[in-house]
Amino acid sequence: MLLAIDTATEILSIALHDGDTLAAEYTLRAGRRHSALLAPLIERMLTESDMRPADLAALAVAVGPGSYTGARIGVALAKGLASPRGLPLVAVSTLEATLAAQALHYDDAPLIATVAAGRNRVIWAEYAVAGDAWVERRAPQISDWRTLLARYDRPLRLCGEISAAGLAQIRKAQEAGLEIELAPAAARIRRAGYLAEIAWRRLRESGADAFPAADAMPVYLRSP
Repeated sequence: MLLAIDTATEILSIALHDGDTLAAEYTLRAGRRHSALLAPLIERMLTESDMRPADLAALAVAVGPGSYTGARIGVALAKGLASPRGLPLVAVSTLEATLAAQALHYDDAPLIATVAAGRNRVIWAEYAVAGDAWVERRAPQISDWRTLLARYDRPLRLCGEISAAGLAQIRKAQEAGLEIELAPAAARIRRAGYLAEIAWRRLRESGADAFPAADAMPVYLRSP
């Protein structure tokens, strides 16, 4: 069984996945309560799934970009569970976890994946479909929502975390004539179930030895 942990932003999401089946998943907007909530929620999820920490064979953790403090909390707990038993710990980008929930679109509209950065800023990157996967066309960066949307004068899609201020800027841009397709709320939130599936895919491709717990480190994207 693999335990997936995501505390990289105000979203807290954990999941249990055996490689074929999503056995359990909790996702909530935790604000800054990750330290207080994370360990008890994991214990509760394991208990309600009739499992113990000893039943875990691997872990996955969202390392950012996002809140450095938030990501550090998840990484530290994941390492604490993985290191003593020598379990593999797969580090996954928050943007990759966001993309995993998005259907592929074979047209010219770019997909912008977003992660909350605080103070009405947004971490974002641009993607397009190549073959059967999303590929990065513009590297992750930080800006405010107005600056992000001002870069585009053609139809685009948005997915990921969007603040109230971001939604207001999106509505304003739409009223001004910019075509924006917003992913449904259920597909915008990062879910640890997708994080777990990414981790299982990497474990099958590269093997457990490729993911020592010591290698997992939080990723922090600085403002320019």
